[in-house]
Amino acid sequence: MKAAVCYEFGKPLVVEEVEIAPPQKGEVRVRIVATGICHSDIHLIEGAWGGKVPVIAGHEAAGIVDQIGDGVTLAQPGDRVVVSLLRSCGRCLYCTTGAPHLCEARFALDTENRLHDRHGQPIRQGIRTAAFAEYVVVDQSQVMQVPEEVPLDRAALLACGVITGFGAVVNTARVAPGQSVVVIGVGGVGLNAIQGAALCGAHPVIAVDLLDSKLQAARTFGATHVLNAEPAEETAAKVMDLTAGRGADYVFVAVGSSAAIVQGLGLMSKRRGTLVLVGIPEATATVALPVPPHVGGERRVIGSSMGSTRLRVDLPYLVQLYQSGRLKLDELVTGRYPLEQINEAIASTKTGHALRNVIVFGAEYQDEEETT
Repeated sequence: MKAAVCYEFGKPLVVEEVEIAPPQKGEVRVRIVATGICHSDIHLIEGAWGGKVPVIAGHEAAGIVDQIGDGVTLAQPGDRVVVSLLRSCGRCLYCTTGAPHLCEARFALDTENRLHDRHGQPIRQGIRTAAFAEYVVVDQSQVMQVPEEVPLDRAALLACGVITGFGAVVNTARVAPGQSVVVIGVGGVGLNAIQGAALCGAHPVIAVDLLDSKLQAARTFGATHVLNAEPAEETAAKVMDLTAGRGADYVFVAVGSSAAIVQGLGLMSKRRGTLVLVGIPEATATVALPVPPHVGGERRVIGSSMGSTRLRVDLPYLVQLYQSGRLKLDELVTGRYPLEQINEAIASTKTGHALRNVIVFGAEYQDEEETT
């Protein structure tokens, strides 16, 4: 099969033939139809998180189940599925207490290689998926069926960007009607946080970003107000004006930036405000936290991992929202690229102007408009 392999951090990916082993016990092989390019993939291939090469990135995918291993009960060949990085055993403490996204089990794919180059050398499976490729082998818990009516290039976005942003608001923070929300960074994840806030009945819903084009998009996804992130002092003053001088009940930082986290601390309510960390910065990132105001005002700083998603519960709900016209997926796709042009798609994503660029495989979506 063809895959885009990272052989050196910070260098262009190499599209070439690689070998993929059959699925083992509890695993499935999926023929990939579409894969979104997430900033986490870019962090990985640029070496921001360390690790070893060669590695195949890509973790926001959808496709058709091609083959199943022994003992698989959650999928059958021919199933149209979303492929997520989330693995869950169903038996550990976190799985049995409603937090399968924090599953603590170890899986064979954590230590074994199903991918090899033409010389038989192992290739690392990036972000538990390695979906910059024509096929993936993943644990059966990582796939969830989607109906025929949902195009797979849009369903792929449910694997990460949508569940991460939407879930941070709905699952992690549990925003209530009438509470005020600020979202810093309105790319693929932030726009879905805005969608989630709007559906929760939050007000106001304030989008903050450096790019006016993204702020314009934020309005269509449910933002009641949009603010440029610079200058920071002016942004903070406007947020205070929009929240009766209190600051926002919830601030979601949807970019992997320490500076954005610092800005978020200044936008949250002085009493019981909550800062939700959604984006993942470089591995060594730190932020100074002023302790007294957080103690005296009962302010909170919490993390949200993959939107606290329960894949088998939340994904069908999101599909229903999309089918009923209440969740935007089509509008998230900026450009579609073949695998051979993945480096162009990544470069476009890095400019910050794309909401989501999607790699499409085969002829399924060749009639769709492409941006190259």
